[in-house]
Amino acid sequence: MPITKGAQKAHRVSEKKRVFNVRRKGAMKDVTKEIQKAAAAGDANKAQELVPKAYKAIDKAAKRGVIKPNTAARKKSKISATVKAVK
Repeated sequence: MPITKGAQKAHRVSEKKRVFNVRRKGAMKDVTKEIQKAAAAGDANKAQELVPKAYKAIDKAAKRGVIKPNTAARKKSKISATVKAVK
């Protein structure tokens, strides 16, 4: 456990930020899984309409530093390829 007051505060802040980061990463993963399920079922329309939602979640995660920019680009590219393969 942190000993100094500054370290205690930093620990509290990091715990608060962790909650937001986990939530943002979870939202990103949920949408990605929905697209994969729709693609596996062969439902191109549903997969296509989920793409903007997924891009938004990925961009927000990248903007906040939850994932790195290249990781975001890679995830978006993979989603695009998945949807394109279903069509």
